[in-house]
Amino acid sequence: MSSTHYGDYQIGLYMQGLVGLKPELPLIAEELEALAKAKLDPRAYWYVAGGAGHENTVRANRQAFDRWQIVPRMLRDVSERNYSTTVLHTEMRAPLLLAPVGVQEIIHPEAERAVARAARAMGIPMILSTLSSTPLEEVAELLGNTPRWFQLYWPGERDFTKSLLQRAEAAGYEAIVVTLDTKLMGWREHDLQEAYLPFLEGKGIANYTSDPVFRASLEEPPEANPQGAVARWAQLYADPSQTWEDLVFLQDHTSLPIILKGILHPDDAATAVFRGVQGIIVSNHGGRQVDGALGALDALPAVVDAVGGRVPVLFDSGIRHGADMVKALALGADAVLLGRPYIYGLAAAGESGVHQVIQRLLAEFDVTMALSGLCRLSELDRGVLQPAPR
Repeated sequence: MSSTHYGDYQIGLYMQGLVGLKPELPLIAEELEALAKAKLDPRAYWYVAGGAGHENTVRANRQAFDRWQIVPRMLRDVSERNYSTTVLHTEMRAPLLLAPVGVQEIIHPEAERAVARAARAMGIPMILSTLSSTPLEEVAELLGNTPRWFQLYWPGERDFTKSLLQRAEAAGYEAIVVTLDTKLMGWREHDLQEAYLPFLEGKGIANYTSDPVFRASLEEPPEANPQGAVARWAQLYADPSQTWEDLVFLQDHTSLPIILKGILHPDDAATAVFRGVQGIIVSNHGGRQVDGALGALDALPAVVDAVGGRVPVLFDSGIRHGADMVKALALGADAVLLGRPYIYGLAAAGESGVHQVIQRLLAEFDVTMALSGLCRLSELDRGVLQPAPR
């Protein structure tokens, strides 16, 4: 599908109606989530859908979009539209990437394999989580020539960190996305109520158990002693002592661009640029880490201003609709990440569900752009928006 005709998808849906066919999956975001909830083990659903504490930050992410309104412009030629872009040498058909989501085996048996095939079919870059259920090399092979980035949960031991970086680079990943906001697990009441952390059951640690440095540190292979591997994972998962100075180790051990995910404060953004980081993702982890934190979109403009165009700024946390994409891009994001919705698609219909979610989001984005008088990303700036009345 050409990037100039994503919106034609809706015509196909209407045409299907002429022969009595309706969409396989709900288009309404809340209904798709409800369908996923009905299909999933409650523990798995809440692991994905739940947030920290009273989930104020989850709500803040969505409410932040309501504080901005798009101001459509009329009588502009929008017959030819193109949303292709390049971020850190990664060519994209549209300013959209699939966010890293771990332990996908609790959602669907095909896990990241299904997501990789859908991403490849749509030509959308995938960011693979360190906590994936499928080794990073296998996901890379399934993606083929589709761009991919590797998200790093920064381990507590340097030899293992170095090994992950080397594996990602060798497998053709084009950037390292370092998640900063998980030095500790967030206080997630749904998970705590169920006493459920899937990694302790040996799920979502395929990049650990397939790693030669990790395996060499075990007294017995993971196949012989799974709980021994889990215990070792718990030792390595995070290091609360890491600071800005430790970034040098990552920079010294990969030639790939390093992107920091979890930045909300403009001073942190400025420090990241000063430290030689090549990109920033404004994110609050979908509201999963700090209850009562500001909505990610509320943080975006100040971070963009602090960066001043020196490195790309991407946006994560709360994208549900094409209009959300327009708003985030108009506020300065170079691209956006999609998280929970494609996981709900995975739960509902596997690879096909992920494909449909991506296709629909891009179609809605295209329609929103065109009806707003916009046909390329360079036309998006803050002048496209106005603050919503209070």
